[in-house]
Amino acid sequence: MNNAMNRDLARLVARVERLDGPNAQKDPYRLKFHLMPPVGWLNDPNGLCKFRDEYHVFFQYGPFDATGGVKHWGHYKSQNLIDWEYLPPMLYPDESYDVHGAYSGSIYVEDDKMYLYYTGNIKHTGNYDYIKNGRGNNTCLAISEDGLQPISKQCLMENKDYPQGLSCHVRDPKVWRQDDTYYMVLGARTLQDRGEVLIFESKDKLNWSHCNTITTPQPFGYMWECPDLFELDGQWFLAVSPQGVQQTGDCYQNVYACGYFPLYGDFHGECSLGEFHAFDKGFDFYAPQSFLDGQRRIQFGWMGMPDAAYTNPTVQNGWQHCLTVPCELTARDGRILRNPVQELEALRGTKQMISVQSEASVCALMFDLVYEPQGEFELVVHNCVALSWDNGVLRMRLVNGGAGRTERVVHMDCPNKLRVLADISAVEIFINDGAEVLSTRCYPDAQQGICWKRGQGQATLWEIK
Repeated sequence: MNNAMNRDLARLVARVERLDGPNAQKDPYRLKFHLMPPVGWLNDPNGLCKFRDEYHVFFQYGPFDATGGVKHWGHYKSQNLIDWEYLPPMLYPDESYDVHGAYSGSIYVEDDKMYLYYTGNIKHTGNYDYIKNGRGNNTCLAISEDGLQPISKQCLMENKDYPQGLSCHVRDPKVWRQDDTYYMVLGARTLQDRGEVLIFESKDKLNWSHCNTITTPQPFGYMWECPDLFELDGQWFLAVSPQGVQQTGDCYQNVYACGYFPLYGDFHGECSLGEFHAFDKGFDFYAPQSFLDGQRRIQFGWMGMPDAAYTNPTVQNGWQHCLTVPCELTARDGRILRNPVQELEALRGTKQMISVQSEASVCALMFDLVYEPQGEFELVVHNCVALSWDNGVLRMRLVNGGAGRTERVVHMDCPNKLRVLADISAVEIFINDGAEVLSTRCYPDAQQGICWKRGQGQATLWEIK
């Protein structure tokens, strides 16, 4: 693709990265083993795939505005999931059907080509609410032969091509092939403000027909974003990010939820959804996407939260947000376990064995910790993120540098294993081999390592290289 808008946007993005990038790179809260935008804004991971023996991660990228702005598809690639090369954006909002943003989507790899399915966003000028009118959410396709730039782009479906009774909000296509048929899921919001997922099918990747709609018997939020439908160990799961679900106890503590339903039956026929489970009960996790790497399923999430009351001080230096580390998804007893991919262990450096006896501490800038507690405990990362368990309640509190983040709780028996990944301004905590996860951004005054205020047990800490 090489139209005038594309050429101008490519020059503008390169210019802003060159001029504003050095200031962003000097920010003390830049991360070392998480993916970030070089400048500007990052949100949803897009188009995760393996292409010609290289991993590709795309992301919603607003290079001109650290608080949002018009979206492109930013681009990283890697041979090993730990050493990443930043590349120029793959998709620019340069056509009439995506001029207000190349929004989220997925990539299907076939015939040595990338098929990039995404949402082309249009906001018409006028007195519109942009929910029931005034917005175009077009399902679009770009094709790339080299994994670097598209050779073609086209609009496949517009609002009029979706089922009746929907608002303008239909987006985030995820595509896969099963047997001799291609399938696509799209997140949707009805005119009655009810979230659902649309299933489409195709024989040629171009012409799509609606074959099913999946939702819950009772309304569960007004919009289901970023759907992902996949099978683990014989069980199908539907992952979604529902908006508008009210907090109940320690469930749905964030402004928007993010998790999965077990799916029973035939996804393109008669089926039902089981109980909804959160992927992450921390402050910063939303809009995840997964892909198959051989037999394993790998997921990235956006380590952020739209419309949250808390903030990120990195905006002052011209950038905001990051992705989670890549995690492998597995299933156990109808639940999804989420754990860092094994490749991340190559980042482990100096190893320390710690016998926790009431109090202990280790100085480390970045670390990978495995802790097996025996009863109640409280540990603090960088004098900022406090994690404790007692009386059946696990708490994560931001005691300093939370930028508005306060507390998240999980009711559970005493954990038998914790894994903590700390990377400058990001902390991800995996509990009981990924049965629960708590992720948060944090902004400490100084990187101080980890200390136990109380607790017993054994721990192993590796400093990150």
